[in-house]
Amino acid sequence: MLARARISPRFLNLYHTMRTAQYYQNLKDGRVQCLLCPHLCTLSEGKAGKCGVRRNVNAELISETYQKVSAVHYDPIEKKPLYHFHPGSIILSIGSIGCNLSCSFCQNSDISQADVSGFPWLKDYPPDDIVNMAANHATNIGIAFTYNEPTVSFEYVLEIARLSTDMGMKTAMITNGYINPDPLIQLLPYMDAFNIDLKSFRDEFYKQHTGAHLAPVLETLKILKKAGKHFEITNLVIPDLNDDAVIFSEMIDWINKELGMYTVLHLSRYFPHHEFTRDPTPVDTLKRLYAIASLKLRYVYLGNVASYKGQQTRCPECEELLIDRTGYHTEIRNITPDSHCSKCGFPIQNLIL
Repeated sequence: MLARARISPRFLNLYHTMRTAQYYQNLKDGRVQCLLCPHLCTLSEGKAGKCGVRRNVNAELISETYQKVSAVHYDPIEKKPLYHFHPGSIILSIGSIGCNLSCSFCQNSDISQADVSGFPWLKDYPPDDIVNMAANHATNIGIAFTYNEPTVSFEYVLEIARLSTDMGMKTAMITNGYINPDPLIQLLPYMDAFNIDLKSFRDEFYKQHTGAHLAPVLETLKILKKAGKHFEITNLVIPDLNDDAVIFSEMIDWINKELGMYTVLHLSRYFPHHEFTRDPTPVDTLKRLYAIASLKLRYVYLGNVASYKGQQTRCPECEELLIDRTGYHTEIRNITPDSHCSKCGFPIQNLIL
């Protein structure tokens, strides 16, 4: 019989908040294989997966970030960004640490690339505390899982989402979409909205700059579409890496064909961070891609850009201004409570007020 290794003091200190993970299988010689995301990490004793927070402890896969929170704030829903999901609302946003991608341009690398032992600012928030915090704020609509990659804290996210759903609150997940179908489908009954970060339409980009692959992200989007879930897409535009007009047009064609012309797309301006020092994305590049996307998609927006029209929601039929945005100030105008244009009566698809 294989002797189990002694749990180190480091693990003993964390044990009161660690939880046995879902979605793994035991292998020979005390190894485990994580089945949560497409990496399918195989871990020997004491080793963590690519996410840095799911670890083999005595032949058991442990989630080290259960109820460990790095940030909690009441945010405008537009900050996620979610422009078509209860626009103008406030949502309690929580994040932890860790990510199953290793993006060299990550805008939140201080938490996404951290692990529990090297991040001393984590605070313990049991699921009930988070749900009560959300419920006790008069204008808050629910809970958003954001800041770092929420799927790596799958068990914590799932428990909070179940509790908040039972209380009639909304839930949203801001994610890279790199998750296997089975755990994603388990989340769907308790998640109302998603923003999926589609980083490029080339697998080479994903392999070189994120340590992952494109196909699983596209599969996540198709699953959300089939399930009838509200989702929006964010594409961070990086100069000379994913701003090629031909490749970008292929992405827009795929979105139009597989997800529909009313899919909400956010084009976000890159700024230097983490391992990247190249200059920010030129605004003219964003304008050019905005024009390309707008030929096939009806709701295209620009992020991290001031003084440009890519903030407003207009009726696809008559061009009437429906939702006006200045920064995070949102004003709902010529639209009925059931999401029709009050001028021409056109139904505004993929908009939840």
